[in-house]
Parts: sequence; structure tokens; C-alpha cells
Amino acid sequence: MHVSELLHFAEHRLQEVALVIMALVYTTRLIWFFRFAPMTERQAPTGRITTNPKKGSTYSLFNVAMPWAMESTRRNFFFYMQFALFHIGVIASLTMSFIIPYAPNLISSKNAILLLQVLFGCAFLIGCMRIIRRFTVKVMRAISTPDDYFSLILLTIWFLFAFLAAPNNPAQGESALLTYFLLTAFFILYVPFSKISHYLYYPFMRYYLGKSLGRRGVFPLQRGN
Repeated sequence: MHVSELLHFAEHRLQEVALVIMALVYTTRLIWFFRFAPMTERQAPTGRITTNPKKGSTYSLFNVAMPWAMESTRRNFFFYMQFALFHIGVIASLTMSFIIPYAPNLISSKNAILLLQVLFGCAFLIGCMRIIRRFTVKVMRAISTPDDYFSLILLTIWFLFAFLAAPNNPAQGESALLTYFLLTAFFILYVPFSKISHYLYYPFMRYYLGKSLGRRGVFPLQRGN
């Protein structure tokens, strides 16, 4: 399939440079992070004998995929589904930015395109709902920074162009594809310097939290009979 030089550059070289820069920033952050030794647990093992630090850390790491484990998500499953679809949309859109230039046949079928567009469409609508909520809910406004607003609006617009780019048909016009890849490159470059980069620390935080609470007999949580 013939594409213009600008689209080819956006699909390949631009994405590659953005990924290299992101990898360098993340590597630097991790080197800095591991300079600090974790604190020694000062409390003696307590609680149930059926758990331990290993079980606690495993439970903590996978807690995000267990909506029944937290009261907030257990009582508001619809909100959890929004969270899940939004983040799955991010992963799918990033993955598509690699599939289109290097393995387009993986998403060439009508069913694959439809599935992606449904996912991106849902993520876009959820993004719009989150933007409205952040502007209209007093508590959300109080804790929001300019980076929160910019990141959320950026992601929402990105989902819209991912929806338009999913068919991957330059013959019908390259504008949507080109905008999608330019936004993807900007997103990759921006994320390491934004609050979105919290996911880099997520596994370490959950591991140490679960290890500590597992030692104390708290994690995994045990529901009352």
C-alpha cells in the first residue's frame, strides 16, 4: 500500500525516536529510584498464619484486576468498567501504532477493525465523561492540576483519531492516520514528564505494599464469613 513520505516518517522514524527518548528517560528514573534501598520492616510478623510477604505482594500486584477486593469498585462496578476500558484503550492504541506499520494484516479483517473501533469509541466517550467530571465536580477541580486537564484532553482526542485510523486505508485520505501517529509520538514523548508516568512506579509500590501487609497478615484480604 503506497503512503506518502510524511506518513511513512510518522509511522516509522518519528515513533522510533520517541520510543528511544522515552526509554532513556525511564531508565534514568529507574536508576535513580533504585539508589534508595527499601526500608526494613520493623514490625514483627502478625496476623493470620495462612499468608506471608510473597502472597501479599502477589495479591497487591493483581489487585487492580479484582474489583471485588475494594469497596469503592465493588459498590460502583460501572465506574470500574470505565477505568478498565479507558486503560485497555490506551494499551490497544499504542499496540496499533506498531501493528499498522509492521504487521497490518493482524488487523485487516472487518471484525478486527470493528472491535478496535468499538473499544476506541468507548474510551473516547469515557474520556469525555471524565473531562466533564473534572470540570464540574468541586472535589475533582480542587485536586486537579493543569497537567491533569491536558493529559486527559490529549488522551481523549488521541482515542478519536485512533478510531478514525483503525481502518488503515491511506487511499481514503491520510489525514486521520497522520494525525494519529503524530499524536502517538507526542504522547510517547510527553508521558515520561507527566503525571501519567505513575504507572512506571505502580508495580514497585504495589509490591512493597503487599510484601509489608503480607508480613503483617493483612494481604490477601479475607472477607468476613
